[in-house]
This record gives sequence, structure tokens and C-alpha cells, in this order.
Amino acid sequence: MSKSQATAIGFIAVLLWALLALLTVGSAPTPPLLLNAICFTIGGTLGLIWTAASGGLGQLCAIPAKVYVFGTIGLFGYHALYFSALRLAPAAEAGLIAYLWPLLIVLFSGLLPGEKLKVGHLIGACFGFSGAALIILGGGSGGFQAEFLPGYMLALLCALTWSGYSVLSRRMGEVPTSSVAVFCVATAVASWGLHFAVEETVWPQGTWGWASTLGLGLGPVGLAFYVWDIGVKRGDIQMLGTSSYAAPLLSTLVLVVAGIAAPTWALAIAALLITGGAVIAARSSMSS
Repeated sequence: MSKSQATAIGFIAVLLWALLALLTVGSAPTPPLLLNAICFTIGGTLGLIWTAASGGLGQLCAIPAKVYVFGTIGLFGYHALYFSALRLAPAAEAGLIAYLWPLLIVLFSGLLPGEKLKVGHLIGACFGFSGAALIILGGGSGGFQAEFLPGYMLALLCALTWSGYSVLSRRMGEVPTSSVAVFCVATAVASWGLHFAVEETVWPQGTWGWASTLGLGLGPVGLAFYVWDIGVKRGDIQMLGTSSYAAPLLSTLVLVVAGIAAPTWALAIAALLITGGAVIAARSSMSS
């Protein structure tokens, strides 16, 4: 597999993640940990079936335990934070803050050996975080709303978690993608245990609720992990981070078209600032 092919495969995850907010909203009122548990049970099962069919089960035993711990923390942490954020704040706004991760990937990758941060990275960061600040301060939507602040903060932690996980995954390039199936299964087990300990069980409601939940498990919280793992380990991670700038725009557009988010100027400006920041940072990475 060539580097460009791996990068293209990784971008499939970005397209799937554009549906993450819509399907998360559709799964309400299922609580975050239960949603995590259901989705990762589906994603992990599919991964194990694919691994068994490709004869890769034997590889899993040779993978160090620390790799499994790292992957499980990354997947569990990101989605627990994301699902919680979208339960506590408006989906479009919280989703945009969570989608600071493409910008953060470019910034963090500049800290990898052989890379360096440039002025363009810092300018891009200013644009991106200005967009997040506009959302938190409630520009054009009645001003600052303290009730949504916990959700926005969880969304920011979500962005930091996924960008950190993605960049650090680069240092584990020799670990087979089949290991992601174990990450998913371990995340499901942890989520089931924590759900029964701290949450009230509320299953998805109706056909749309179950369809959204199953869709999450098959796509954004299933296939997306495997193609993303291939991309960040074998592809061009900075190019992948660059192409990921489409994620916040696509996700917001999907919510607006679905009628879940209102097409306000504040939302549009925030989306452009966050996306533009990622573009500026990415262009700086690609320049000599």
C-alpha cells in the first residue's frame, strides 16, 4: 500500500465523522456511557470478525499491553467526552469545538521528531480558537450562556484527546490495525461497567433512535477507526490533518440540512474560523 493510498483511506474516516453529530443527536436520550457501550460493542465485534477472516488473530497476542491501554483510553475518552458534550450543549456549536482536532493534529505533529512549529501554525491556532471563543461567548445568539459551558469544555477536551491520540499513534506505526478491534472491545467493556455503575439505563427510542445508534456503531464509531488507523500510521499525517479541515464544515452542513441547527451568521463565521485556522496551519506545514 502506497503512502497516498493510505492517506486516502484515512480520509474515509473524515467523511464518516461528518455524520457523528447528526447520529448522536438522533440517539437521544440514551446516556453517553450506554451509547459508548452499544456502539463499541458493534464496532469491536465487526473488527474481530474482520481480523479472524484475515487470519490476524495470532498477531493480537504479540502486541504489548501498553498499546492496548493507550488505544482504549483514546477511543473511550474521546467518545465519552463527545457524547457527553452533545448532551449538554447545542449539537452544532459543541461539534465545531470538538472539531478543533484537525488543527490540533497539525500543531502537535509539528512537535514530532524532525518537525517544527512555524508562524503559520500559530496564526492558524489563533483563527481556530477565535472560532471556538465565538461559540462559547454566544456571538449573535443572545450572548454568553453559562448553562452550555460544561458541554463546550467537554468538547474542547474531546478535541485535545483525539488529536493527541492520533499524533501519538504515529509512534506505534508497527502495531497492526487489527489491534483497533481490541481497543473497541475493551472500550465497550469499560463503558458497560461504568454505565451500570453511574447511569440510568435509557435505550434508544423508536426506529430513528435505533437506526442512529446502529449507524454510529457501523460507521463513525466502527469502520472509521480502522481506516483512520491505516491513514495515521502509513499515510501522510500532516496531509491527513489538512484534509480533515473539511470535517467541521461537513458536520455543520449536515446538521443545518437536517434542521437540527439554525443557519446563523455566528455559526457560519465560527465554522469558517475553525476551518480556516486548520487550512492556514496545514499550508504552513506543507511549505518548505
